[in-house]
Amino acid sequence: MSDKNVLGLIFSNLHDESIIDITRRRTMGSVLFGGRYRLIDFPLSAMVNSGVNEVGVITKKNYQSLLDHLGNGREWDMSRKNGGLHLLPPFSHNQDGIYRGRLEALYGVWEFVLRSNADYILLSDCDVVANMEYDKIIDTHISSGADITAVYAKGTVRMDESHANTVFGVANDGRIADVLINPELSGDSNISLNTFVIGMKLLKNIVMHAQPRNLYDFERDVLQARVRELIIKGYEYTDYYSKISSIQSYFEANLALLNTKNRHALFPDDRPIYTKVRDNPPAKYGVTASVKNSLIGDGCIVDGTVENCILFRGVKIGAGTSLKNCIIMQDSIIGKKCALENVITDKKVIISDGRLLTGSSRCPLFLAKESEI
Repeated sequence: MSDKNVLGLIFSNLHDESIIDITRRRTMGSVLFGGRYRLIDFPLSAMVNSGVNEVGVITKKNYQSLLDHLGNGREWDMSRKNGGLHLLPPFSHNQDGIYRGRLEALYGVWEFVLRSNADYILLSDCDVVANMEYDKIIDTHISSGADITAVYAKGTVRMDESHANTVFGVANDGRIADVLINPELSGDSNISLNTFVIGMKLLKNIVMHAQPRNLYDFERDVLQARVRELIIKGYEYTDYYSKISSIQSYFEANLALLNTKNRHALFPDDRPIYTKVRDNPPAKYGVTASVKNSLIGDGCIVDGTVENCILFRGVKIGAGTSLKNCIIMQDSIIGKKCALENVITDKKVIISDGRLLTGSSRCPLFLAKESEI
């Protein structure tokens, strides 16, 4: 990466409403994923791997689990005297004290941004699962002379997820010519991955211009409103990614990791994804256990049949129980002789013996945290 000083800013709450059932008691950034990770692990690890040595995590609400997960940043080698990881509490000048959008959030932490003495700011959200090489994106931004670089990927937009997507029209020279926010359309599109690079001076002008004018939405009030004024270049991301825009896409993104090709693409040896380490024993399989094409976390005890599932750490599956296409989060207990298909359980869910629970691939059944069935 260029020797320019870069500050990373991660917004942990901006897309909570996309999967409100799961984020009711946590931030988007602390949503569990892939058997052992949290969504924030992906942008944070990518920043560390790309040489971004100072990162601020902007919170909003329900961030206790996020604080517990990140701690002092030691697992990401971000516990440092200079730079490192900073957890930034919510602040805004509007009446309820909570920011309404990205610009207002930036204004609330602007003193921190200034103290970083950064030349460029890297902005990222927590709704995209990817292992981005931010150093290449930053170098491309600098060499292109763009005012803003916006990362996008070609993908298919579903009508029922249009509320959670921004779509770009990209010209032949790579410049973004149109910005569609929450468009009611479906089909192949250039989907924003909510990752941006911008120079410190320009960002300061944008934030200070927005505050007295009651402008708070970066996409609407900057990208869309000033698309012809500013040079906004698109950076096409062509590697593996998943965008979490609904419970269905969360379900699909998790189960996609059962494909070996997808796992290798997301977790290459040279760019590891770091996460908080728990001291769990290895998974234990009983004599009646049968496991096919599944990811089983540390500390699990399996005595039943598990197929095409993801079990997070500490899950217990009773004898005679059958699980198919399920995501069972941390420390949940499934009793004996149960049958679950297309089910997502949050943490510490208890399902009694003999229960039959079925969802569908397009509408998986979700059980809230600490619920008992």
